[in-house]
Formats: sequence, C-alpha cells, structure tokens
Amino acid sequence: MTFDNVDLVRRFCETFAGRDTDALLEFFTEDAVYHNMPMQPVQGKAAIRPVLEMFLKPAEKVAFEILTIAEAGDVVLTERIDRFVIGGKSVDLPLCGVFEVNDGKIAAWRDYFDMATWTRQTTAQ
Repeated sequence: MTFDNVDLVRRFCETFAGRDTDALLEFFTEDAVYHNMPMQPVQGKAAIRPVLEMFLKPAEKVAFEILTIAEAGDVVLTERIDRFVIGGKSVDLPLCGVFEVNDGKIAAWRDYFDMATWTRQTTAQ
C-alpha cells in the first residue's frame, strides 16, 4: 500500500500522540537522518530512537498541530506547534519541519526551532 507524501507526514505527526517510539520509527528508512537544527544530526533508526525518547519519555501528553503543510516533489514542509505536557506543565514549541520522503518512508527530517523557547518552558523555575 502506498500513500502520498503529505498523508505520510500527517500520519507521522498524528502518531506522536501515542508516544510509541517503535510506531514512529516505522515511518523512517533504515538510514534516515533526523536533525533538530539546534542539535547534531543523527543517522539511522538506532540513533534516532534516543532522540525521540528524549522528548517522549518525560511527556505525559504530546500533540503535533500542523498549521500549514506543503509539498514540492519528495519534500514536505510543515509549520507546526508541537505541544507537550511535561511534569504537569504545558510546553508549546513553534517550528518548521522539512521531511524528505523516499518510497513512502521518511529519509530525512529536519526541524527548525528556537532551543531557548524549549528550554525556557521545560526548565524548572
């Protein structure tokens, strides 16, 4: 079964609500690259897993709200607000994501966001 690229990215973003790392990894090619721009990129599912878990494990709730989505060939662009509940606190992270799709799987994912926005909301005060 094949899905168009926009549908693939929408389903990927919706899957975050389940906070299931294995389910999320199924969307990636084996050699996929994941790059949160404020951090170093990682390559391959084994390297992507701990980065996803860094955000998912402490979260009580996760929702990726897509504000805008566009496709250009095998690239899907998203403007999102990634919403987390961590330690009872709401954390809203506005960002833009770029997904490169290859044969129905995510081959590269880059998120552009301000790390200070994340840190300010997740640091105990």
